[in-house]
Amino acid sequence: MDWFAAPDYWLSRMVFQRGLAAIYLIGFLVALNQFPALLGENGLTPVPAYLRRVPFPRAPSIFHLHYSDRFFSLVAGTGALLSAVLLTGLADLLPLWGAMPLWALLWVLYLSIVNVGQVWYAFGWESLLCEAGFLAIFLGNGGTAPPLLVLWLLRWLLFRLEFGAGLIKMRGDRCWRDLTCLYYHHETQPMPGPLSWYFHRLPRPAHRVEVAGNHVAQLVAPFGLFAPQPYASVAAGVIIATQFWLILSGNFAWLNWLTVVLAASVVSWADLVRMLGLPPPPHPTAEPLWFTGVVLAVTVLVVVLSYWPARNLVSRHQVMNASFNPFHLVNTYGAFGSVTRARYEVVIEGTRDPAVTPETVWREYEFKGKPGAPGRLPPQFAPYHLRLDWLMWFAGLSAAYAHPWLMPFARKLLTNDEATLRLLREVPFPDAPPTFVRALLYRYSFTTHRERRATGQWWERELVEEYLPPVRLGRSH
Repeated sequence: MDWFAAPDYWLSRMVFQRGLAAIYLIGFLVALNQFPALLGENGLTPVPAYLRRVPFPRAPSIFHLHYSDRFFSLVAGTGALLSAVLLTGLADLLPLWGAMPLWALLWVLYLSIVNVGQVWYAFGWESLLCEAGFLAIFLGNGGTAPPLLVLWLLRWLLFRLEFGAGLIKMRGDRCWRDLTCLYYHHETQPMPGPLSWYFHRLPRPAHRVEVAGNHVAQLVAPFGLFAPQPYASVAAGVIIATQFWLILSGNFAWLNWLTVVLAASVVSWADLVRMLGLPPPPHPTAEPLWFTGVVLAVTVLVVVLSYWPARNLVSRHQVMNASFNPFHLVNTYGAFGSVTRARYEVVIEGTRDPAVTPETVWREYEFKGKPGAPGRLPPQFAPYHLRLDWLMWFAGLSAAYAHPWLMPFARKLLTNDEATLRLLREVPFPDAPPTFVRALLYRYSFTTHRERRATGQWWERELVEEYLPPVRLGRSH
C-alpha cells in the first residue's frame, strides 16, 4: 500500500460496505414499521411538535422543510430501497462520482430521522450508524483502491467504541473491577434473548472469566488495531469473537453487528484470498485528484472533531453515548457503566369493567420482546430494534412521571389505536377498547434449574407496587 491507497483491503471494504448497507436497511425498515406510532403526527411524541421547539441548527433534518406521515414514509422507503441497492453491490458498477452521492444520500436520510427521533432514537448505535455511514461515503467503490486514510478513520472509530466502553465500565460500577457484573447482567440486561437464561445459569467462575475476557477485548485489543498486520487482524478477531458472544447472550439491536462490520474492515483478507485460490481483485484505476482532496479534507475534519471525544476518554467524568455535534460525526460511546442487580418490569393491564373494584379482572398486554408472561421464552429479534420495548425497560428503572410518553401510550390503548397496537404482540381487547388501563411493577428473576424443570417457566415474578393507577379517557380512577 502507498501513502494514499490500500489495494489489499478491497475485500475489507466490500465486507464493510455490504454489512453497513444491510444494517441501514434494517434501520429504515424499523422506522417504516414503528415511526408513525411513536413519532408520527398522532404518535406518542409527535415530530411536528418537536420541530416547533427545536431549530434546524440543533437538529439538522430534512423534516424541517416539511413533515407529514406520508412524506416520512417516502423518506424511509427511499432509504430502504437505496440500502437494498447498495447491499447488492450495484454501486461498484457506477463511476466513483456516481457511487459517492448514493452513500451520502443514505446518510442524510438516516440522520434526518435520528435528529427528530427524540427519546426513541437516543441510543448509542444510532450515532454509531451515522458516523460509520458518513465515513462510508469516502471509501470509494470497485473502481478505486480503498483510501488508506479512511481505513484508519474506521479504526479510530472502532477504537473509541470499544475502549470507551471499557473505560466507562472500569470507572463505573465496582462489579466490573471485581469481575462479578455478569452474576447479574444476563438477567437484568434490557432485552434478554433465548439463550440468556442459560448464560445466567453458568457457574460463577465462568462469569468472572466472561468479565475478564470483556476487559481484554475492550481495554487491550483496541490498541492492537493500530499495529502492523497480522497483529491488527488478530485484535479485530478478538473484538469480533466478543461481539458474537454478546449476540448469543442478548439483544442489542444492531450494535454488535455494526461493531463486527467495523472490525471486518481492519482484517487484511489478501492472504485468505490467496489461500482459497480466489481471483485477484480488479486492478483499480488511479484515484482522481478531486477524490484525494476530498479524502484529505474529511480526514482533517475528523481529526479536528476528535478533540472532544478524545478529551472525554481521558476525563475522570467520562460520559457515554454522546454526540458533540448535531451531525453525529465523531462521537463518544460506552455501555453499562453501572449494572442493575435486580430486574423490574412494568406490566400493562386493562379491563372492560365499568368501574374498578377489588373484584375487577385485569388482562395483560404482551409486548413483542420484553419479558411478560413468565412461561414465554425471551425471543431473538436483534438486529431488529423494538423501540417501545426498550423504553419499557427504562420505565422500570424510575417512576412513571419520568417518562412523558407513558400517559399518551395509555391513552392510545384506551382507544385501541391501530398503529400503537401493531407494536404489541398480544392485545387482550382486539374488538373494543378497555375502559381502564393500569400498570404494575414486578420484580422478575430467572427460574432456577429445579424450578424450570418443575414449572416449565423461564421467569418468576413478584409484585412490587402499583406503577400507574387505573386511568380512563378523561380522568384517572
